Amino acid sequence: MLYEKFSQVGQVISVRVCRHRITRRSLGYGFVNYTKREDAERALDDLAFTVVNGRPVRIMWCRRDPSQRTNAAGNILIKNLDKSIDSLSLLDTFSAFGTVLSCKVVCDDNNVSKGYGYVHFETVEAAERATQRLNGMLLNDQIVTIEPFRSFKDREAELATSAEEFTNVYIKNFGEDMDDNRLTELFSKYGPTSSVRVMTDDNGNSKGFGFARFESHENAKKAVDDLNGKVLNGRRLYVSRAQRKAERQTELTRRFEPESLDRGSRYQGVNLYVHNLDSDMDEERLHRAFSPFGTITSVKVMTEGERCKGFGFVCFSSPEEASRAMTGMNGHVLGTQALYVVLARSLGA
Repeated sequence: MLYEKFSQVGQVISVRVCRHRITRRSLGYGFVNYTKREDAERALDDLAFTVVNGRPVRIMWCRRDPSQRTNAAGNILIKNLDKSIDSLSLLDTFSAFGTVLSCKVVCDDNNVSKGYGYVHFETVEAAERATQRLNGMLLNDQIVTIEPFRSFKDREAELATSAEEFTNVYIKNFGEDMDDNRLTELFSKYGPTSSVRVMTDDNGNSKGFGFARFESHENAKKAVDDLNGKVLNGRRLYVSRAQRKAERQTELTRRFEPESLDRGSRYQGVNLYVHNLDSDMDEERLHRAFSPFGTITSVKVMTEGERCKGFGFVCFSSPEEASRAMTGMNGHVLGTQALYVVLARSLGA
């Protein structure tokens, strides 16, 4: 697919799609080598963000030195983008200020813009020029904000600092009869507050949670320590440091990702995905069919009600056994259909 697309602009020497070493799934990036540099330059100009397999692709020069790709210098974040602005439009706008190494508007799973993007310039000076000229300006009738890109590590450090010095408190589970005045009375005992609010719906009814912002961290911490878990009107309050959405997502990722990766690595190379199962297939028959290839640690037939949904999983004790089973059973007729057997996608892939 890549060869057909990129050979339109010049003679291609080689094409490589990078894949996961075990599952062989595409990792979403690859390399195209041209005979002539002019053809590569034309590909950069003509094929940038062209759609391949339903996705607009980003194209940039291959850089052997990883520090050039990972260096945040010259990389900027653009926020509050109009939903009509795509990666190509962003590139057209910002390339006027210097050579762009990479440009991307972040989209959801339906390829709809999330309203922000990144532009990585070759030089810091170009990034500064773009920021000075466009920060606070209108792009498609929306005022955009531009700031230097910060790495995940830097953002984590900032979140850790804010966690230690928080002044904003989150409260929930206090019932529908709570209002701003009563919540203020409850929390003002711990020190001066700059704002206290019960969150309400469109009809003015309490959503059961709210926020109290103190003027000092010490008073906020005192309120959390004293009120968290305290019973009020028959309900046990939950009181904690307020977190931004990004911070909550980061914390959840940190908490659950190691478990997922561990679970994924445990089944890496030994778990088989089996497709084209008959609707009356059960786990005992599937186990019997695959047992000649080695020790099976688990078998799962996916069902809807009492009927098989057409696929399932067979997990072996070693990659060698799984490989033998995949070779022996892929295309084998079990019941009335020829099976399709491949390695199951690992959670960490």
